Amino acid sequence: MTAISGKLAFVTGGASGVGLGQAKALLRRGARVVIADIMQDRLDAVCAEFEAAGTPVVAVRLDLTDLDAYRGVVDAVEAEYGPIQLLFNTAGVSQFGPLQAATMDDWRWQIDVNLYGTIHALQVFLPRMLERGDDNHIIVTASMSAFLSLPGCGIYTATKMAQRGLTESLAWDLEGTNIHVSLLCPGAVNTNIHQSLRARPAHLKDTGFYTGTEEDEARLKAVIEHGMEPERLAGYVMEAVEANRFYILPYPEFRAPLEDLQAEVMGALARPEDDPEYEMRISKGVPGGSDKQ
Repeated sequence: MTAISGKLAFVTGGASGVGLGQAKALLRRGARVVIADIMQDRLDAVCAEFEAAGTPVVAVRLDLTDLDAYRGVVDAVEAEYGPIQLLFNTAGVSQFGPLQAATMDDWRWQIDVNLYGTIHALQVFLPRMLERGDDNHIIVTASMSAFLSLPGCGIYTATKMAQRGLTESLAWDLEGTNIHVSLLCPGAVNTNIHQSLRARPAHLKDTGFYTGTEEDEARLKAVIEHGMEPERLAGYVMEAVEANRFYILPYPEFRAPLEDLQAEVMGALARPEDDPEYEMRISKGVPGGSDKQ
């Protein structure tokens, strides 16, 4: 089991939504919490909220697309507060539309935040966690889009499927080390991710999709407002971390579509008896697939 109480946790995207729910759940379990976010106004607001509740947190502004800045922030935090042992890689953005309308800025923004943000976290945290040898846990927040694609979600889905593959590979590579790994794949969550465009940098403003008007935000919010509340979702995450469970999939509504997808994949997969070279490849030790966890 991974102990949470007493550890220092670092939560990206911690000033709102899923990350804020995780920060609150961590505090209830006795962790010390650093919330990192690119939106200073949100950091200020949640710091005031935590102070008023008597559960102060450390708040740091972080552009996780900047590796050098990321490393500097973590260096400063650890110098003052000690080693970070729980990494919640939670920050993410979304913008939807057909791939034929996407600009390179649309691609770069979501890849920079969702995928490179995760890669940068690993570059910053893995060496120090491995060197210390204490008990650590890395939690990557992807999405059910890591398993299932939908129309108009191509860029987001590409980043989330990449996060899934990266995190599954990470768990393999870290077997037998002092670092445990979990992958959270939420469905709908009642958050403010519909306001993602407010954090989109000016140098990547060229878009072929919607532009973040009040009407756009209201339309997107209607899709998620009946989703799971962030703090409830965070409860499932804490249980999985404490049990060192890899997959965190607390959405039963996805059972049927995942079963359908698996059946379609297995139906398309060649059978051994239909391939005359199968036995040769097996005898030569040619690698095949294997389920993780």
